[in-house]
Amino acid sequence: MLSVYLSVPWLDELSQVIGRGFAVALILFIAYVPGFMNAFLISTILLDRRPARQRPASFPPVSILVACYNEANNIADTLTSLSRQDYPGDYEVLLLNDGSTDDTVAIAKDTIANLSNHNPRARFKIVDYPQNAGKAAVLNRGLDLASHDLVVTVDGDSWLYLTALRRIVERKLSDPPNTLAVAGAVLVRNSRTNWITRVQEWDYFHGIAAVKRMQSMYHGTLVAQGAFSLYEKQALKEVGGWPECVGEDIVVSWALLERGARIGYAEDAMLFTHVPEKLKQFALQRKRWSRGLMEAFNHHWRLLFKRRMTTLFIWWNLLFLPLDLVFTFAFIPGIVMALFGIYYIVGIMTIAVLPLAFFWNAIIYRVQKKMLTKQGLRVRRNPIGLFSYVVIYSLVLQPVCVGGYIAELIGLRKHWDTK
Repeated sequence: MLSVYLSVPWLDELSQVIGRGFAVALILFIAYVPGFMNAFLISTILLDRRPARQRPASFPPVSILVACYNEANNIADTLTSLSRQDYPGDYEVLLLNDGSTDDTVAIAKDTIANLSNHNPRARFKIVDYPQNAGKAAVLNRGLDLASHDLVVTVDGDSWLYLTALRRIVERKLSDPPNTLAVAGAVLVRNSRTNWITRVQEWDYFHGIAAVKRMQSMYHGTLVAQGAFSLYEKQALKEVGGWPECVGEDIVVSWALLERGARIGYAEDAMLFTHVPEKLKQFALQRKRWSRGLMEAFNHHWRLLFKRRMTTLFIWWNLLFLPLDLVFTFAFIPGIVMALFGIYYIVGIMTIAVLPLAFFWNAIIYRVQKKMLTKQGLRVRRNPIGLFSYVVIYSLVLQPVCVGGYIAELIGLRKHWDTK
């Protein structure tokens, strides 16, 4: 209420220029809605108390699906990390080669043959598909081949921390019975490459992790991401597996939610992934993610009217469209105007928000650092990335998301754009 009161002079001044209705709409999505979201996020994280993880008497067998395409530079690390898991139960690793044109298969064979510290309960198998069919198709083929009731997906350019598999299974077994999937924690491995990877380190460590942690507090984790998640095989079968689209992990997650399932979040089951190292690659990835969100709404819009805690965050995601539009077409031009002394949209009050942004990032940092410390890890220093994440990141990200929304609405051809 204090924020609304303080914004009255801003509203009156802006109304004289563009009219009351447009002024209210702009201020709503520039200030009020983001302010509420951040306040809700921080209060939830401050109140968060993770349910106790229960170690079962015996661990169930697990099938791990590693879909890969042209991962010659990364597949050895991925397989090595899978071989070193401290998981006490049996697990199989199905390497699903989706028609790679490089040396992925040859390197995978050599790696498996020479694995050291190999968990004796692990079994590795390479399934080589000569024709590229896309990630969803190859995952569905792997699902048919999976021997066990619990299925984990892992990207072919990742490194699993040695406790990752055990912790994600323990979270599944400790959560309520209707938990049919659990999202792991995905962090950045190549954060020291350049500026764009340094920024993404904070996005994964702060933004994405914090949102998933918040959602899980209300039994509402919305996405079991394909990079690292656990699913019940039968639940995937009942929703038809992964759909053929660019946001297959989002859409399949919402299909599970629509059937009444709960998706959990294992904040300390960590996988380190390679993120885009070029601005163009980053833009294409985030454009694909925004199109995936639109696909999820197209397939599962009924979730907007489902009476459960998850519904709050479905509507939350629906607000991203007007938020990104207003930021791109009003706030960014407002910054340019402010540089020329025109402060109708961006002014001195905007600068006053920066200390608050650093405050809530400090809270998230403290929570995440505590989680890493418990596992014998530390947060690497990255002040340039942090500053860029807080001040600059949205100026790049949100226009890219708008481009994704537009591409999906007008039906442009879809590409993965990862290679």
